[in-house]
Amino acid sequence: MIGNAIPPGLILILGAVPAVLLRGRLRSAWMLLLPALSLLNMLALPEGNHFLLPFFRQELVLARVDRLSMVFGIIFHIMAFIANLYAWKVDDRFQNAAGLVYAGAAIGAVFAGDLFTLFIFWEMMTLSATFLIMARRTEKSMAAGFRYFMVHVVSGLCLLGGILLQVQSTGTVAFNMIGLGNLSSWLIFIGFGVNSAWPLLHFWLPDAYPEATVTGAVFLSAFTTKTAVYVLARAYPGTEALIWIGAAMTVFPIFFAVIENNLRRVLSYSLINQVGFMMVGIGIGTELSLNGTVSHAFSHILYKALLFMSMGAVLHQTGKINATDVGGLYRSMPWTCTFCIVGAASISAFPLFSGFVSKSMVMEAAALGDMRVVWFMMLFASAGVLHHAGIKIPFSAFFSHDSGIRCKEAPLPMLLAMGLAAYAQTTGLWMLLFILGYIACFALSVGPVTWVILSEVFPTCIRGRAMAIATICLWIANYIVSQTFPMMDANPWLVNTFHRGLPFWLYGAFCAVLLVFTWAFVPETKGKTLEEIERHWGR
Repeated sequence: MIGNAIPPGLILILGAVPAVLLRGRLRSAWMLLLPALSLLNMLALPEGNHFLLPFFRQELVLARVDRLSMVFGIIFHIMAFIANLYAWKVDDRFQNAAGLVYAGAAIGAVFAGDLFTLFIFWEMMTLSATFLIMARRTEKSMAAGFRYFMVHVVSGLCLLGGILLQVQSTGTVAFNMIGLGNLSSWLIFIGFGVNSAWPLLHFWLPDAYPEATVTGAVFLSAFTTKTAVYVLARAYPGTEALIWIGAAMTVFPIFFAVIENNLRRVLSYSLINQVGFMMVGIGIGTELSLNGTVSHAFSHILYKALLFMSMGAVLHQTGKINATDVGGLYRSMPWTCTFCIVGAASISAFPLFSGFVSKSMVMEAAALGDMRVVWFMMLFASAGVLHHAGIKIPFSAFFSHDSGIRCKEAPLPMLLAMGLAAYAQTTGLWMLLFILGYIACFALSVGPVTWVILSEVFPTCIRGRAMAIATICLWIANYIVSQTFPMMDANPWLVNTFHRGLPFWLYGAFCAVLLVFTWAFVPETKGKTLEEIERHWGR
């Protein structure tokens, strides 16, 4: 073991027990603390295999830490924190505990270094996700939860059969590159495919997710399909079948989403569409496509959760979620509307939003591979996403017809959770704002005094002091902007040289000296003749 660290995910799973026992704000605070502690525990683990357990002449690896597992581990922890913040006011201890177990099991799965450990966490996800669906306690949610459970039990049996055959044929339980070949690889492939919501295996997702609780749908949107993306990227990169499976996934949900009335079901179909892009990236198998897949999974977790949170807030405040029942809510829920638009822009791959970068990487990889049909299918799918998720979701809920509903804005914890997810989607926008802010600071510090410096109306001493004040104001503005906008860290050389390095502070010292000189040594000129001024300087 590494110091006091424990296998990633176990803190959340074990922390579910106190979450059942605690009450009120103490339980809510405990649920926010757990993801932070679990993240610190994960970051303490160096690369390599840790927590090795002997098992029937095999070796179970509870924590395999590398760059791929670390990326998914980080975003899963971030999403666990945001989802628990969103669920701050949920007074349902079993639903809260199920959310913790679900997130912990997903984290455990991405760090599993062997197939048996992966299977245990895989089935733990199934069980806890079922509770999140049934926690709504309606007839539809109970039926949807049961169907979800049965589908994933069959998927789990398929996966287990493949694992047993794989161990028998290879003699090892290690979870590494598998690839398609024998029967065991195909069984594992299909088991992973059910959780990925492949075509003809996808019915459980739009059936179950819209029936989950308001907060349960946020958890569900983040973990099940993205864990499947991780395991496929780990075991089947470069598998050509995934290219066509993914291409089909990007296209067919569009037709269902366009005609769907339930806005959370629209998002469910949209989720399948976005996972399709990731399948294509895994299937292409190049460095660019795999990086694009992981990047798209990272950003998709955030913007899809943001959209589910905004629609969950609408359902929470109005009790309605059909497009024909809501509308005109921008008056009552302006913040929720704004956050929803941010998520819609990101999923539509609007420039300056995270979805634009990650989706473009996958499409560029397809273009470089001369996959013209696949590229055009993804282009068509992108247009469909713009229609049903980028336009239909925010327009139907917040604009469209006036439904006459006048409700309160979503509770503060929900707004904070949506705000965090929205902020993470707008990195390019913040960079643009940094540039505009920098220009504004320059204009505000220099512009008003330029006229004073150049004007002959004011005495020489005033013009000199104005120039010094303008210079030091520019320096202060430069410092404030560089500290306020962390996106400057994207170019460390620029930051260290011009914003925090020695030249920056030498420039500040020069400004200070200039100010002191002009204030102390430049004489007052009002009422003095030119001869008196020259006499002051010893001329």
